[in-house]
Order: sequence, then C-alpha cells, then structure tokens
Amino acid sequence: MSPTPCDLLIIGAGPAGMAAAVTARAQGLSVIVLDEQPRAGGQIWRDAGVASESLAQLLGPDYAVGRSRVQALHESGARVLHQCTVWDIDAERTVSALQADRVLQFQPRELLIATGAIERASPLPGWTLPGVMNAGAAQIALKTAGSIPEGRVVLVGTGPLMLLLAGQLARAGVQALTLIDTMPAGSMARAWPHVAGALRHPRLLLKGLGLIRSVRAAGIRWIRGASGVAVLGESRAQGVRYNAQGRTQTIEADWVLLHHGVVPNTQLTRLLRLEHTWDALQQAWHVTLDAWGGTSRPGVRVAGDGTAIAGARAAELSGALAALGAAHALGGLDEARRDALAQPLRTELQRERGARPFLDALYAPPAWITQPADDVIVCRCEEVSAGRIREMAALGCEGPNQTKFFSRCGMGPCQGRVCGPVVTQVLAQALGREPQQVGAYRIRAPIKPIPLRALASLAQDQTN
Repeated sequence: MSPTPCDLLIIGAGPAGMAAAVTARAQGLSVIVLDEQPRAGGQIWRDAGVASESLAQLLGPDYAVGRSRVQALHESGARVLHQCTVWDIDAERTVSALQADRVLQFQPRELLIATGAIERASPLPGWTLPGVMNAGAAQIALKTAGSIPEGRVVLVGTGPLMLLLAGQLARAGVQALTLIDTMPAGSMARAWPHVAGALRHPRLLLKGLGLIRSVRAAGIRWIRGASGVAVLGESRAQGVRYNAQGRTQTIEADWVLLHHGVVPNTQLTRLLRLEHTWDALQQAWHVTLDAWGGTSRPGVRVAGDGTAIAGARAAELSGALAALGAAHALGGLDEARRDALAQPLRTELQRERGARPFLDALYAPPAWITQPADDVIVCRCEEVSAGRIREMAALGCEGPNQTKFFSRCGMGPCQGRVCGPVVTQVLAQALGREPQQVGAYRIRAPIKPIPLRALASLAQDQTN
C-alpha cells in the first residue's frame, strides 16, 4: 500500500495545528491533520467542542474560545484523523502513524509539526509516589470528565497555570486546597529588565492579575517563597515538607500536584535531526526556525509551543504563518500576496511575544528543580538518580546519550521526554559546560510504543 499523499500534513490539532489547517485550506491546499486525542483542541482547549456550558464557565473565557476554533477546523475541509499516534518520520518525510492498531502512512509535500508543549519535570524528593501527579493531569481530568481530586490537595510549583488551576479546582468544589509557591526570592529583580516589553502587552498582565485575584477571592491558602520541597509518605503521598519564612514546615496532603512550567515537545524534531538551540531564559531546547516556521530540513516546518513557549494565541499565529509559508513553497501563493496576508499576523505575534521574556524570567524554575539532590530520582522509567548522573559525568560521560550505556537513563518508554532537559542540565553543571555543549538525547523510532501486530500489518500491506 502506498503512502497517502497530500499537500500539507499537520501533526497536532492544538491551537497551532488548527490555525494552520484553516489557513492552508483557505489557500487551496489539501490538508491532513493527525492528532492523538479523541477530539481537537490540544491541551488548552481539550474537549472544548463538546464541553457543557457549566464546565466551560468554570474553566474560564480562554477555554470557551476553543469551541469556535474547533468548529472552524471541521468546517475547513481538512481531513482530521483522531486517536492517531505518529511514531516515525523518515528522511523523505514519510510519516508513519498508528490508529486502531493499524499503521497508516502519509507522504506530504510539506510537513508541519505542531505537537505543542509538555510539562517540565519536577524532580523533588517523593515525586514518584502514588498520589503525586503533574498539575496538567489534574486539569485534563477536570476538562474531560469533570473530575476533581478528593481530600486535601496541595499544588506545588510556580507559574500562571498554577494560579489558573487553583482557581478552577476551587470553583469545581475542592475545599481543602493549598498553593505552595516555589518562586525564588529575587525573581522580580531578575524579571525587571524585561518589564518594558511586558507593559506594551497589558492584556496579558491584566489576565495575570485576574488569576491572582481569583486565588485570593477563593480563600486558598497561598504559601510563598517555598524551597526544599519534599513529598512525604511511604506507599503514597501523605504530606509535603517545605522551607518558608526561615523554618521547615509540614502540611498534610492526599494529593500533590506539581508544576514548574512547560517546555517544547521536541521528540519529533529530534527524530528528524533538526537543528536545536538551548534557550537559557526558558531553560529548554528550541528548534531553529526561519520566519515561516521552516527548519534546517527542507519541507519540514514547526509551529506553536513546540518551538518556544508563548501561549495559545501566539501558537495560532505561528501556525497560520507556517501555513502561508507552505502555500508559497508549493507555488499556490505568490510572494507579494503571502507577505500581505502575513503582515497583520506578524504584528499581533510580536505583541503576543512581548511579555514572554518578563514571564519567563519571573517564573523560571528554582535551581533545586533543575539541579536536584543526589538521592532524587530523575529518570523515572529506569529509576536513575541525579547522583548517579553526576557519577557518570565523573567517569567520563560527556552527554545524555552516553548515560544510556552507563545506566539505561533515558531508555524507558518515554524515551527521555520527561528526564531529558534535567539530565542535560545536571550533566552541564557537573562538567562545567553549557547545555548547548552537552546536547540532548538522540531520538529513534518508534518514538512511542506500538504493538508488534501493527508492524506486521505494515509489512503485509507493503508485500501486497
């Protein structure tokens, strides 16, 4: 069976992918969208197209925007395949995906990767205990099933999502809720040089002030300046210990939700060996792009938070620009028309990104998250500690890929999605080098587990 052809194949149906699909269809391109989830929307607009009015109101106005975006995607004429997991892309841009235990293959003239972001790992003592999860997981449960954690809930971390989720959980009925804010002292001083750019984008700052007001209005206990956080418990989470106001304190907990920001999901871009750079402000890998989302490999584009964290609206704008770039590359749009269509998008995108340096500096993860203590597990799949990684550096290991030979670190089912950035940072400090010099894991297909019967079906189709 030959791969299915199309003008533009988009991986991911979040804000960037949906906007790209709508824009590309408006330029007459044939478009296929592959998405792992049952419905379009990505994480921020998960299930927005089918959410009840009461849930949409609880989640806030930003979530309600997603309904119109999902509708626009479905009305665009793009072919959208859900519950479809991409597990390989070869050098000729042949994309292999798994849907209902069967492998599908596609051969696009242009490929756009819009896989968004993943939560940054929060390796702290006890983070592997049952009852501990990422804040994003709790938000997924709320959006998809209206489900909330029962009992005493403690949120640990920093950033706007922590404030947003705290308000949402309180409105959803969580009574015993505590927010332990790990924003380090001096964060405002570090962010202050970027305040001018943030003031040129007051809407985003006002939104942040609104989140703060909602937390205070809900009466949520808010502990600021916490450090040295550890989850307590034997068989599951039972409490949280932390340092604040010059003393060590403990709070009981049934559920602990962790969040220290999000980082671009670079698994597919790493698989394609695209050029990446380390961003010291966001403390994450960024794909190197041109003005139209183009990468170091011709015919491959990237858009949205998978390139750099900038928010849903910025993701939409970058997706639309990438689609215009693809339409021009395929000869369906001349340069003058492309640039005219792009101009208002670029102006808005510049405004959207204006506050990011301020926010990135203000909500940077604390050092004890990126440089955990020796006894803290970093690679959860293979149970490799930060101390073991430092030992490997002392033995001559100079990069994350060598850690696989020394300890299997990064060889588990997630293939380094969770531990990768932290391993890079721990090695960089131990070796006295920059993260860019240390590098990242080398990703190989399949990037996600697939059943052998699916591979067998592919082999059978190719034989036939």
